[in-house]
Amino acid sequence: MRIPFIARIVARIADTPYARRAVEEQADLSAFKEKPTFRVLLGVFLIGFSYVVGWPAISALAALSVYFGEPLLAVVGGPVMYGLSHLVFIAGMALSGAKYSAIFLRWATRRLVEKLRKKEL
Repeated sequence: MRIPFIARIVARIADTPYARRAVEEQADLSAFKEKPTFRVLLGVFLIGFSYVVGWPAISALAALSVYFGEPLLAVVGGPVMYGLSHLVFIAGMALSGAKYSAIFLRWATRRLVEKLRKKEL
C-alpha cells in the first residue's frame, strides 16, 4: 500500500542536490578507518573535557557556595562555568566534529533515501 504523503516526502528528500550526490557517489564511512590527526584528537579531548567542566564543576561550585555561605559563588560561577564548558565544546566540535559529522550525515542521508525508496516501491 502506497501512502501518497510519504511518497511525496521521499521524492522531495531524494530530489535535493545533497541527497542525489550522496546516493550517486555511494557515500560511505571509510574515512573513519583512517588514523585520526592530532587536530581531531585534540577536538575529541576538548569535547570530553567540556563535560568535566560543565555540570560537575557547577555542582562543585554549588557545594562550595553552601559550605562557605556565599550564594554569589553559585549564582555567578554556575553560569560562567556553563558558558565556559559550552565554548570548550564548540571549540572541540570545530576542531574535530565538523569533518566527521559531515561524512556521517552524507552516509545517513544516502541510507535513508535508499531505504525510503525501497519501502515506497
